[in-house]
Amino acid sequence: MLKRNSKISAEFSMSSMTDIIFLLLLFFMITSTVVQTNAIKVLLPQSSKQETQKTIVRLTIDANLNFYVGKGAEKDRMVAFEEIEPFLLATDSAEDEMYVALYADETVPYREIVRLLDVANRNKFKMVFATRPLEE
Repeated sequence: MLKRNSKISAEFSMSSMTDIIFLLLLFFMITSTVVQTNAIKVLLPQSSKQETQKTIVRLTIDANLNFYVGKGAEKDRMVAFEEIEPFLLATDSAEDEMYVALYADETVPYREIVRLLDVANRNKFKMVFATRPLEE
């Protein structure tokens, strides 16, 4: 008579475990690198010269004339026009040399840009205008 093998094997295959770990690693690598610097959609005017300045403060005006402020890596937040100057003054007192980058949609009326320029000139802030490269 044949002897029946009644031992149960307690082994498992590591190949499925490595597949799962590889997929998790790939997922986290892809999702962690997706960072938007300026999440507010504005259509910037074109310019032939592109300069890179270390900007600390961002002022954004979208096509609906909403104002946004942000600094460094923090997310831009919507503010009223009257809140812009106190925000800039508070940021200026914390920084040695402050640059203000203006991101204005190309459809924004010129008078709105002049209002922001007046705030910058009154407080002697260094302002740069954000543009997109010329399409050739």
